[in-house]
Formats: sequence, structure tokens, C-alpha cells
Amino acid sequence: MSQAATMPAPAAPPAARLPRHLAVIMDGNGRWAQRRNRPRTLGHRAGAKAVQVCVDYCLAHGIGALTLFAFSSENWNRPEDEVGALMKLFLRMLDSEVDELHRRGVHLGFIGDRSGFPDTIRERMRQAERQVPADVRLALNIAVGYGGRWDIAQACRSLAEDVAAGRLAPADIDETRLGERLSLAGQPAPDLFIRTGGDLRISNFLLWQLAYTELWFTETLWPDLDDSVLDAAMVDFAERERRFGLTSAQVAPAAGGVA
Repeated sequence: MSQAATMPAPAAPPAARLPRHLAVIMDGNGRWAQRRNRPRTLGHRAGAKAVQVCVDYCLAHGIGALTLFAFSSENWNRPEDEVGALMKLFLRMLDSEVDELHRRGVHLGFIGDRSGFPDTIRERMRQAERQVPADVRLALNIAVGYGGRWDIAQACRSLAEDVAAGRLAPADIDETRLGERLSLAGQPAPDLFIRTGGDLRISNFLLWQLAYTELWFTETLWPDLDDSVLDAAMVDFAERERRFGLTSAQVAPAAGGVA
């Protein structure tokens, strides 16, 4: 499930063996800065460059969806100055990057509870989401104020409201209907999850959606992400057998033994 960051990685597999949807926890910005005796906020600025690396990689390899965990619901409890710096960085990104992303065929969307964000940022988020390229090459989902438990709870609340209003019978609620109320409804579930920074957990990220996702962890800190790290993850992913509850014999005819 892990790959040493220093090991050379072969080139990425063919497009047919790559994930359709990549989910990433971008961990290690603060430690990257601390190791250089710099403020943690510098690490977050350096991490913004790694986002561009990841977006470029997905566009170059035909990966159609990328979901990045940028700011969790728990991150509001971080020191006030760090949260403030993150908000300024986020606003700067919205002002400087959205038009270029749109030009390249990237549709930007945001998932999570927006209620804690300043009005200025919420409006910039709405504006960015309204900019839909004519030819969408990549759905870039930024998870902000997000928690997997929150996501499931808000979906359940939405269904409960429909039941209370008589629009839906309790017996009609199933996994499909619940999935339709989650933040990433309409997109395929992530095929591959990557976490940088060395921690081996998913930290309340996409709890429902990661049910059958392949997990891959690396010691590489997020600002140090490069194509070789992503290539290593893709090679490992391509070699895995994804059975989804079936047997190897059942998946082999359709996927050559590996899917």
C-alpha cells in the first residue's frame, strides 16, 4: 500500500489501466516548512504548486476526475493565524487560477460545508463553479470544510426531509438514493486514493465513496510531489486485482485478471 519516495518509478501505465477518478489527501505542508525552519504558512504556499503538478498529470494522462482534500471540517480548530493564512491563499487561488483552469478544460467544483467561510470566498466559489468549459477534460473537486461523516449526515437529512414532506417513502431509501444525495453524486467513485506525508489513515475523507477504492500511501510530503511519485502510484494501481466481491476467475474474462 505504500511506496518509498526515493525509489525510481517506471512510466505510467497505459490509459486503460489508469484510474478514472483520483482522490488525494494533500498532507505534509506544515512538516515540509518546519524541516526548513520556516513558518507553516510557507509550506501551504509550496503545496499550492503541487496541486498544479497533480492537475497537469491528470490532464496529460486522461484521468477524468480529481478530488483534493484541501481543508477538513476539523481544520477549523487549527491556530487562528494558520486558518487565516489558508483563507487568504485560497482566495488568491480563486482569483488567479480559475480562468486558466477553465481554458484548459478543467471544471472546478467544491464539496463540503461552506457556512464557515467568509462571504467573499463563498461568492468566488459560486462564480468558479459556474464557469463550465465547453469540453470538460477534468472535473476538479476541492473538498473544503469537508468531512465524510458530515457528507453522509447531510445526505440522510435531505432524504428525511423528503420523507417528512411525503415525497419519498422510507422503504424507497437504498444505497443508490443515498449516493445521489452525497457531495460527489453523478461522478464515479474514486478508483485510487493517495495520501502523502506518511500517515496511514483516511481521516474522515469520502467515507462512503472510498468503499472499494484502492489505497496508496507515500512518505513524500505534499510540496515534494512530482510525476515520479504519481507514476509509482499508477503502476501499483495497475497491478492490483479489483474484484468488488467477486472471485479472480469471475473478473478475469472481463479484465484479463486485473481491473
